Amino acid sequence: MVNIDEILRYFPNKIYQIFFNLFQENNKIIDELQEIRMRTDRPIILRLREKDFILQYNIPQSEILQIVERLCENSIYAYKNQICEGFITVKGGHRVGLTGSCVIENGKIVNVKYISSLNFRIAREVLNCSTRVLREIIDIENKSIYNTIIVAPPGRGKTTILRDVIRRLSNGIDEINFKGKTCGVVDERGEIAAMYKGVPQNDVGIRTDIIENVTKNQGIHMLVRTMAPEIIACDEIGSSDDVEAIHYALYSGVKGIFTMHGKNIEDIKNNRQIYELIENREIQKVVFL
Repeated sequence: MVNIDEILRYFPNKIYQIFFNLFQENNKIIDELQEIRMRTDRPIILRLREKDFILQYNIPQSEILQIVERLCENSIYAYKNQICEGFITVKGGHRVGLTGSCVIENGKIVNVKYISSLNFRIAREVLNCSTRVLREIIDIENKSIYNTIIVAPPGRGKTTILRDVIRRLSNGIDEINFKGKTCGVVDERGEIAAMYKGVPQNDVGIRTDIIENVTKNQGIHMLVRTMAPEIIACDEIGSSDDVEAIHYALYSGVKGIFTMHGKNIEDIKNNRQIYELIENREIQKVVFL
C-alpha cells in the first residue's frame, strides 16, 4: 500500500487538511489513486483507476510555488537540472512532473519559470508481475537469458514489468535454480529504480547497479566499461544512438532486456534499426504485452 504521507508532506496546511479529511472519509481512494494534478487557479484533480475525482479547491500560484520549494528542500537551484528535465523524484519513488515557461539557450532548456502545473504520479511496485514474461526471457539450458525486447503501447505496464524482471534476475530464482545475475540499469528518466539521494526507491534486486540521468547510449557504455554487468536493461529504446549502444553491449558479451513503444510487429518494422536487431538475431525474443 502507498504511504500517502510521502506525498502529503509537501502540501501547504490547507491542502493537506483537505486531503486528510478526504482520505479519512474514503480510504479506498488511496488504493485507486494514480495521479494528483494541480494547475494554477484550477481545481485539484485526483486521477483514479476508473475516473477522475475533482476537489473544489482552486489552487493559487503562490501555493504551487510553495509546493515546489518544499519539493526542492528550499533550494530550487540544487534541483535545477531535474526541473529542466520536467520532473522531480521524491522519497518513495513518486515523480512530480511540472510545466511552466521554459528558458532556452543554445537549443536547450536552462530554466523553467512561472511553474503553473504539477502532476504527482503515484509510484506502485507490483512484485512478481513478470512471471509469465520471465518464462519467455530465461534461457534455462544455458543458465542465462535471451536478448529480449518487451513491446507495448504507453500505459500498458512495460516499465513495471521490466522492473520486476530485473529484480528477479538480480536476486536469482530458487524455484528453477537460476543463479542471480549482475545487472546494470540505465535509468534515463528515473522511472525504473526511482533513485532518491542515491538510494533506489523501487526494489531492483541485490546485484543491480543503476546509472541515472544520462542517455541510454552514455549509460550503457559506462556500465559495460566500469561495472562488468552480465545483463543490461533500459526502458523505451528507439533512437539510432540507443541501437549503437545495444550493439556495443551485445558484442561485449552482455545480455540485454529492453522495452519499446508499439502494438505489433508492424510498429517494430517502422523502426528500421531496431528491426534489424531482430533480423540479425541479435535480439532473440520479442514479447508483446
